[in-house]
Amino acid sequence: MRDVVLFIAMSLDGYIASPDGGIDWLGGESAEASDSGSYERFIAGVSDIVMGYTTYHQLTTELMPGAWPYDKQTTYVLTHRKAEQEAGVVLTDESPAALIARLKAQPGGEIWICGGASVANQFLRAGLIDRFHLNVMPTIRGSGIRLFDALEQPLPLKLISTEHYNGIVDLVYAPR
Repeated sequence: MRDVVLFIAMSLDGYIASPDGGIDWLGGESAEASDSGSYERFIAGVSDIVMGYTTYHQLTTELMPGAWPYDKQTTYVLTHRKAEQEAGVVLTDESPAALIARLKAQPGGEIWICGGASVANQFLRAGLIDRFHLNVMPTIRGSGIRLFDALEQPLPLKLISTEHYNGIVDLVYAPR
């Protein structure tokens, strides 16, 4: 069975971006040390990526214009917009449940919920996340875009693993 994994970086106080959506603060303690940590191992097992339009737009216009970073995977952008898209990118207005049901019925590797917070929370509320892989940055933001919204009831988790590198702590949890 294919797992749906929320793999995302956040500050120690739970923010994934600055108030204006910026992520230039992401990184470890030392600029000379590697921050890739578990990402390379993780992305090697991913065949499909799901993100919202804001994340897609930020990748294509600000972070990596002209150089789509996920050419080995199929990316699904949840949006009602019609826009030009990269090869290997599918714009869809499917519900998270319908998209995941369709993807899980196909062969492949893990399904990565890439971002942003709105998409992550839609999948969380629908009970569609099999594993939470959180990269906790050595930063307290104090404000910005919070990863998790309030839930109607708590979601108990089981710690699967931890890892640390360059001041970054990876926490991997699964729902109990």
